[in-house]
Amino acid sequence: MIETQVSKGIITTYFDKLQRNLNLDVAIVGGGPSGIVAAYYLAKAGLKTALFDRKLSPGGGMWGGAMMFNQIVIQEEALHIVKEFNINYQSYENELYTIDSVESTSALLYHATHAGATIFNCYSVEDVIFKNDIVNGVVVNWTPVLREGLHVDPLNIISKCVIDGTGHDSEICKVVARKNGIQLATPTGGVIGEMSLDVAEGERKVVEGTCEIYPSLYVCGMASSAVAGTPRMGPIFGGMLLSGKKVADLIIEKLKK
Repeated sequence: MIETQVSKGIITTYFDKLQRNLNLDVAIVGGGPSGIVAAYYLAKAGLKTALFDRKLSPGGGMWGGAMMFNQIVIQEEALHIVKEFNINYQSYENELYTIDSVESTSALLYHATHAGATIFNCYSVEDVIFKNDIVNGVVVNWTPVLREGLHVDPLNIISKCVIDGTGHDSEICKVVARKNGIQLATPTGGVIGEMSLDVAEGERKVVEGTCEIYPSLYVCGMASSAVAGTPRMGPIFGGMLLSGKKVADLIIEKLKK
């Protein structure tokens, strides 16, 4: 019966997809614009990449523009990325451009998946995996499981590199800092979780935009801004796009050696 075929098709192909992504080159946590852009460039470079987003519709805050006015402002520095994703744009003023938030978010997701990245929605990352003091993967569960406080064991995804694209919460950075009892240094002496940071000369520092802040753990987008203690950028998304590309370039250089 066709009803059984439909169910079987969904179940078998989904679990094939999940099994193919149990071992990755790069796991991206958070499906905002920077995470999606990173997924696109990583997959385009031939790296096995999967993105995990807790929402039903990945895209972060990009869908709504500002206050649900679905327009986005970007800087000229990011215009080449907009063009690569085939997004329509209009010149505004002072080297700023506007794009439609629905079109642009859809375009980012479309091109990332067509480049070969896999996107898993409704997934939350609740922990990270360490091997030899290196971040070596993520621990995932269904978002509704965590939201309801159900006692359901998670699954492990092994990955050579992990990107924290969780926005101002910097969730993965906080997990790594807490589990290792370390201080993640920032240029501004900011705070990760509850820990006050004392930045010493020569200590590892987070660079605004993108950086490897712990072996094989990278930050991008709003997460990198939060770690570096820089202000919220609101509906100016050019920095988010550039951050995703920068962190992808760093990882590509590292893994392609």
